[in-house]
Amino acid sequence: MSNLTPSGPALFILGGIELRGIPRENADHLLAQSKVVALLSYLALAPPARHQRRDRLVGLLWPELDQAHARAALRKAIHLVRAALGRDVLRTRGDEELALAPGALWCDAVELQRSTEVGQLARAMDLYRGDLLPGFHLPECGEFDAWLETQRAAALERVVAASWALAQLLESHSQLTDAAQMARHAARLAWNDERALRRALTMLQRLGDRASALLLFHEFARRLRAEYGADPSPETTALVASLRS
Repeated sequence: MSNLTPSGPALFILGGIELRGIPRENADHLLAQSKVVALLSYLALAPPARHQRRDRLVGLLWPELDQAHARAALRKAIHLVRAALGRDVLRTRGDEELALAPGALWCDAVELQRSTEVGQLARAMDLYRGDLLPGFHLPECGEFDAWLETQRAAALERVVAASWALAQLLESHSQLTDAAQMARHAARLAWNDERALRRALTMLQRLGDRASALLLFHEFARRLRAEYGADPSPETTALVASLRS
């Protein structure tokens, strides 16, 4: 299966949740089961070829059930996945370990990680359509939700880093308009990180785009007040004052 274009089953979990490459009714049936979505996402984002113990999976996804009922729920989820995606999509090792078969299910979040690791910056930008599993939450599954927040932050961190690297590359090639656009994009992605904002403001000043820098600052200040009831730091306001002068 190509890393660039999925030719088989594909799981999209950035900016939305979709399952492509299988009949629509099968995909809809799987995606209607939140624990199945969680299971597929967890297995997809695990290190390649690393098997997960069933005890770990039932503890993450069915902590409210006793061991017997939790394992039965996991077996049902596995059956649903295999019925929709094929028996070979999941591999077992003994009776207690489970993993996705290599190459059996393409995932955009995994491809994002690969793209950033090998420096395919534009590819990473194309893949990131928004938060990982946006709005997804499993009641009573606090450990899974904590894992998910960590994964969301990691995906965002990867694409912000790719944005900055691309902005610097564009600037070095004198593609100043595109560099400024990418700097603004990076700051908006990491909107509540004032260090990222100041980095963007400094680059925009260097590129001679002070108007965009001031607009970006005002967007940040409005959102900061609306969401946190706070004002920008003295360091940021000092930088903006230098822009105005």
